[in-house]
Amino acid sequence: MKHFVILLLLGFLLLLNSCSGAVDVAEVDSGEDEVLMSVYEAPVDAENEQDTINEENTMTNRVAVFDTSMGEFSMELFEDTMPITTGNFIKLANEGFYDGTRFHRVIVDFMIQGGDPQSTDTSKQNLWGTGGPGYAIEDEHVAGEKLSNVRGSISMANSGPQSGGSQFFINVVDNSFLDWDKEPSSSKHPVF
Repeated sequence: MKHFVILLLLGFLLLLNSCSGAVDVAEVDSGEDEVLMSVYEAPVDAENEQDTINEENTMTNRVAVFDTSMGEFSMELFEDTMPITTGNFIKLANEGFYDGTRFHRVIVDFMIQGGDPQSTDTSKQNLWGTGGPGYAIEDEHVAGEKLSNVRGSISMANSGPQSGGSQFFINVVDNSFLDWDKEPSSSKHPVF
């Protein structure tokens, strides 16, 4: 049901394609008015325990809460298995990098993409999708992990090997052909 609600929200975003506002990483009770994304320790859902629950019965991964102009949704960040990718995402969010950005690339029955700092300026719409943080992070692919580009997952966007930075996409359908261990070999998008 949670994934259905997320997909319903994402479908609405597809229609309007106008998500923008401030993005920040803060505690849930920060009281900030312009927060569009917060990353915080997630509560444990006893009815839906996952492998991310440690021996003390607490979740080891944080959850990114995307508070957009179209509503709010959240996603678990797999810090335990994807520390480079999630660490970069959290760092950028903490620095306010995503403030005012839009989901600039929306492809029905495929994905929605965000994280381009140029998407804050509507006069640069022809450049949306080309911006980044000014550096690239290492591709992070973990053998044996069950991280796949399935509906509702978040993945690192890139323009080829070792070129990820700030842009990410959310799969609105199962896109496992984008997994690092699937053909074509150029389709390598780490789920984080």
